[in-house]
Order: sequence, then structure tokens, then C-alpha cells
Amino acid sequence: MHTWTLDTTPLDELLGIARDTGWDAVELRRLDFSRAQAAGQSEAQVLELVRDSGLAVSAVGVENGWMFALGAERDRLLDVFRRSCVAASALECAVVMSPVDREPGDLQLATHNVRQVGDIAAEYGVRLALEFNSQAAQFNSLESVRELLGLAGHSACGLLLDTYHLQRTGRGGRGFAEVTPEEIAYVQYSDVPRDGLQPGYTTDRLPPGAGAIEFAEVFALLAEKGYAGPLSYEAPNPAAWARDPTEVAREALLATRALLS
Repeated sequence: MHTWTLDTTPLDELLGIARDTGWDAVELRRLDFSRAQAAGQSEAQVLELVRDSGLAVSAVGVENGWMFALGAERDRLLDVFRRSCVAASALECAVVMSPVDREPGDLQLATHNVRQVGDIAAEYGVRLALEFNSQAAQFNSLESVRELLGLAGHSACGLLLDTYHLQRTGRGGRGFAEVTPEEIAYVQYSDVPRDGLQPGYTTDRLPPGAGAIEFAEVFALLAEKGYAGPLSYEAPNPAAWARDPTEVAREALLATRALLS
């Protein structure tokens, strides 16, 4: 379960809820570390908190913005990227994930920076999963991110498939059939409302089966491709944040298991 799903729940409580409701692992955001730092906790203390929960970690997020960054800001973001890789390695997690930049930029620069972060990821024995965003200005499609990763050609960089963004770009169900198994580094999932979608707005995500996505087709295609990695439930939604987080976590897990069965 992605920590954004229960964004308003403190991390220590979230870990307990995820464990007690039956989730196997959590996906950590860079924001989880930043919030802990603001509260006076070190990264080492966050790692210890996660270890003490008994949960595995499926991925560790990085701070976005590195794709088109230059100068001092680029140096800062690469340092933050490295810290996420260190955290992932310490937690025996094989994946760091990053969304694409929301704003457009130079493709050649993005390609160079993908290679740079790929080198950092490889140094720590982890793989970057890069996620396209259906509401981004440039890398807003499966094709655009596959092209970028192809240009970079780095073995430590792969594709993050997110069912929400696939559906919003007309790639729901079996819409990623042409993607090779080797390209897929990580999978996130949530459902898309059947109506009322707003341009630029992505915190309307639902439990699987509650919206428009044909999850039986999605899960079947992943199985056909031999994907055996994590499925991370990422479903930010203010309506869910207003509810009992234990109920939200349990409801989503039961819905997921029903569809997987």
C-alpha cells in the first residue's frame, strides 16, 4: 500500500494499520522522510520505524523535478535521489520510483538525466521505475516514457505502469500489451471514476472495481507477461482521507484480493 493512500494518517499509525489489515508491504514517499525531518526525526529513525513494523517496502519514492534540472538545483535533487536509493537499499527494497516532471523540457536533457540517475540507482543495486503522468504537459503517455527510456538505454531504469494513468489515456485493460516484460519495473494501481474527471486533477482515485477499469484484464495481462513484482495500491482521495483509515485499508485489500482471485 502506497502511503499517499492514507496521506492524513501519521506514518507510525499507517504502518500499524497496513500490517494489521493484511498488507504485505508499503511504498514510501520522499515526503514521508521530509515530514519526519520537520518533526525532528532523522532518516535513520524513519528506517527503524519501518523495520519495527515488520512490513516489507515495495518502493521508495524520490523527489521529482530532476528530469530538467540544471546547476545547483540539479545537484540538490541528485543528492536527494541518492538518499532515496540509500534508504531503499537499507530496507532491502529493489525499486525507487519517480513520476515524470509535470512541465515540459528538452528531451536530450531528460535523456541525460535519466542516465545520471540510472548510474546512481545501479550503484546501490536498485532500479528506477519511471511513471508517466496523464496530466503532465510532455510525458503524459505510455509512448512518451517508453521513448525516453529507450533513448537513455540504461539497465537500471524501467517503466512504472499505473492503472490510473493508463486508463485516463485510453490504455486501460489490455492497453499495454506491447510493453515487454523486461521494461516493467513496478506497478501501481487504483480505479478511475466513471464520470466527473477533471483536467489536472488526480486525487479522485478509487478502490479496484469501484470505477471504470477492467481489472480482470489488467491482472491477466500482467500474469501473461510473467510480472511477479509488487502491486502498490496508490489511491489518494480526500473522501477516503476523511474516513476511518483502517476501513479504507481493509476495503481496498479485500477488493484487490477478490479481483486477483
